[in-house]
Amino acid sequence: MTTTPHRVVIVGAGFGGLETTYRLAGAPVEITLIDRRNHHLFQPLLYQVATASLATSEIAWPVRHLMRDRREVTTLFATVSGVDAARRRVLIDDGSEVPYDTLVLATGARHAYFGHDEWEQFAPGLKTLEDATTLRRHILVAFERAEREIDPAKRAARMTFVIVGAGPTGVELAGTIAEMAHDTLPDDFRNIDTTKARVVLIEAGPRVLAGFADDLSAYAQASLEKIGVEVVLGQAVTEIDRDGVVYGGQRLNAKTMIWAAGVRASPAAEWLDAPADRAGRVQVEDDLTIPGHPDIFAIGDTVLINAWDGKPVPGIAPAAKQQGQHVADTIKARLRGESKGAFRYKHSGSLAQIGKRLAVIDFGRIKLRGTIAWWIWGIAHIYFLIGLRHRLSVALSWLWIYARDQRAARLITQGSSKVVG
Repeated sequence: MTTTPHRVVIVGAGFGGLETTYRLAGAPVEITLIDRRNHHLFQPLLYQVATASLATSEIAWPVRHLMRDRREVTTLFATVSGVDAARRRVLIDDGSEVPYDTLVLATGARHAYFGHDEWEQFAPGLKTLEDATTLRRHILVAFERAEREIDPAKRAARMTFVIVGAGPTGVELAGTIAEMAHDTLPDDFRNIDTTKARVVLIEAGPRVLAGFADDLSAYAQASLEKIGVEVVLGQAVTEIDRDGVVYGGQRLNAKTMIWAAGVRASPAAEWLDAPADRAGRVQVEDDLTIPGHPDIFAIGDTVLINAWDGKPVPGIAPAAKQQGQHVADTIKARLRGESKGAFRYKHSGSLAQIGKRLAVIDFGRIKLRGTIAWWIWGIAHIYFLIGLRHRLSVALSWLWIYARDQRAARLITQGSSKVVG
């Protein structure tokens, strides 16, 4: 008698989806891993691609290559359009379907413009490799256009960079752009002084890095201001167009705006008509299943769960990986006729880079700042990269930036000099 393996479908090859796949190794299952992109992306370093510090190939890996030795895993390059829970089918946008016994939704998040989706064309966000290369082009083209601009006011607008949102991504972007303008680019141009570029970080809340301790937040702000970033707090952006932003009733002319202020979950809640918060995150049960659907799990940025000492689990990579491990353990336990229990998040610390020699780390009782925090930040990120080649490549790139203030990935792609920027 032949026993059909349990069919597990995992939607999303991010940190949570990959961790689930890895942890199911050896279990009596057949896995179908679906993603609308063919690569796994190390999102914590995405801003370094946007700021020309790293190449795209240094922080992304083809999913098929990662799964090459897992014969029970089938990888599909496809876009999911919905879920038919009654028939246990994942719906693909080309009209095809993928059956499942257990479904894991690890579909991530997208940009949220708080009801102003029209702002996206002027202030792109940073979630994908395409976003990163687009932003890299915007940033580098801004200096190139300024080099050719004769009008002082227009030149000033070209050399003004606005980042909306002072969470880790906003802080890291602002600090790196400022250091690029002050340390990397000055000798490359003849008609402009890149050190006069303005980098303006706008935050509606009262401080930068709101998820960190107050003293680390204050240190981060002081460090940003020391390297030339203008930090604006307590001011919400009320308008964005192709020529700049409006905040606090005043207009700032700028040609490069970057959105780092908010995210919205994938439409997983809509697919299942499941309860969700204002950001679209599914409110899952304590075992990470969708209410009313014990055969469907949701993890990562897709979900909202108060499993961190009664607080919401943060939308960071370690949390997604822990959730992926819990889901895999739960699936294996169920196949043995056992139960796993509730998910509990263990926080290992928060990290944010401010500049090439500055960072802050919050381990709870232990808080670090400055150069030593930067080294720990770097070592931690290199450790979690996949493969020795990528670790060595990133380490060498960072050491070169640290020693020589040079960023080797300053390539303008996706168009020619005739494209209006």
